[in-house]
This record gives sequence, structure tokens and C-alpha cells, in this order.
Amino acid sequence: MIKIVEVGPRDGLQNEKRILSTEDKFAFINKLVDAGLKTVEVTSFVKPPAIPQMSDSSELFQKVSAHLKDKANFPCLVPNVKGYETAKSIGVKEIALFSATSNSFTQKNINASVDESFMRMKEVADLAKKDGIKMRGYISTAFGCPYEGVMGVDKLIDVARRFLDLGVYEISVGDTIGVATPRQVSSYLKDLISEVGASRLAMHFHDTRGMALSNILVSLEQNISVFDSSAGGIGGCPYAKGATGNVATEDVWYLLQSQGLKTGIDFEKLVEASTFILGKLEKTTESKFLRAYLNTGRI
Repeated sequence: MIKIVEVGPRDGLQNEKRILSTEDKFAFINKLVDAGLKTVEVTSFVKPPAIPQMSDSSELFQKVSAHLKDKANFPCLVPNVKGYETAKSIGVKEIALFSATSNSFTQKNINASVDESFMRMKEVADLAKKDGIKMRGYISTAFGCPYEGVMGVDKLIDVARRFLDLGVYEISVGDTIGVATPRQVSSYLKDLISEVGASRLAMHFHDTRGMALSNILVSLEQNISVFDSSAGGIGGCPYAKGATGNVATEDVWYLLQSQGLKTGIDFEKLVEASTFILGKLEKTTESKFLRAYLNTGRI
């Protein structure tokens, strides 16, 4: 069984200028859970002026917790101690922490260097360990940075080790601007897996240049079994210009089932979730497979 971490409600929506209602976000999450997704990233506890789409994080999580608590895992991203304290106070059981391989990127993103980001995260991690809250780590710009270009594997390994030292159970390796190629992914993963093991890794590809599925296939060949994706292919990064296009959950599903791999996802219900949120955003999908399915009605 391959695990898909659905990031549409957080990573998918954070870059959207159209602010959705809490009710619409909840309906989206509810449909994703109904489609069989067992891990759905709900929101992030950031300052509203920074990412206005996440300004209802507390209200949304409480609604999800009240109605869907036992149906899936609902991690939330927290940037600092204040965000952590808010998340903990309303019952969040799993948090995501984030840094990058690039100092320039973290400076644009959170006004801190990579070293400073880990100093901040250590405060959060120490509290989370004491409180029994699970932690997942995100590494942005793992393969390339919009400001520094190609990032070396040594930086990736160093940041991964530092996340493990914080106590995360899993590291999501992010191709933030969609520049990774299969050869690069294969090379980097061989080195990274030799240091931390495949079981501690997840892959988070953006499809900006159409390479996400090829990169996922290479990752599967190296025994990676967890992948982040976004329903309908919505999303991007507000701090990486032009980096739209999380790989679509539908495209990942199609690739995996073509390889005889199971995900536990009901495809037609996934389509219902994606078309719902795309309608609310007044957008067409970036997913090639979803577009084909909607045009032909055939898988």
C-alpha cells in the first residue's frame, strides 16, 4: 500500500488569491476523507497577513476535529512557538515543521537563515515531544532554489539529519519549484537513503515542468512509499514565483494503479472533491489525467 498525503487544503490553497469560506474548506476536506484519504493536511497556523487564506485556521481545524476526528489524520503546519501553542490549545495531534536547503529561500519565506529556522523549530520540537504531539518535517528547495539555482545533495542530507535530530517521524523532501529531473532524484535519493533510510522519507513534487510523475516513478524504484499530492493539482508556493502546480492526486493515483499499487482511494469520490474545490476557485485543473477523465468519462 502506498500512502498519499493530501496537501490540497493547506499547500494547495495557500497561494490562491480567492479566499474561500471555512464551510467550503471543510466540505473539501470532508470529500477528501470520504474518498479514502487517511492523511489530510488541514491548514497552517501563520499570521493572517502573511497568508490570508489560512486566517481561519483555528475555526477550520475545530470544525474538522468535531466532525471527522476518527476518520483520518489531520496534521497542521506551525511556523513558531505561538503557532504551536494555538494549535495545541485546540487539539492538534500532529504538526509539520519546515525549513529548506537554501538560505536565500528561508530568508524570503520566514526572514531567517536555515540555521535560524532550526533554532526556532527546536523550541517547538521540544514542546511537541513533551506534549506527545507527532512531528513531520518539510524540506523545501531540495533540488533547486529560485534564488540559488541547483542545490547540492550534501545540503539536503545535512538538513534531513537536523530534522531527525529534532525528532520528526518523517521528512517530506520538496521539489518546491518543480525543477528536479529523474536522474537528479535518483542520484540524490541513493545518497539520502544511505544516510537516513527510505522508511523515513516522503517525496513532495511540483509539476511545474511536467517531471513530477517521472520523479515519483524513480522514487518508487528506490522504495519510497509516501508521496504528497494535491487534489486537482491546485497550489504552489507564495515565496517562489511561478512555482505553481503541486502534482495532482489524480495523476499520482493513475500512475500507482498502472503499476499495480494500491492507495485505498475511491477515484470517483476524489474527482468529486477536486471538481468541488476547482469550482469554488473558478479554475480549471492542471491534472492531465483528471482533464482526460472529465472529457471522456473513462479511466
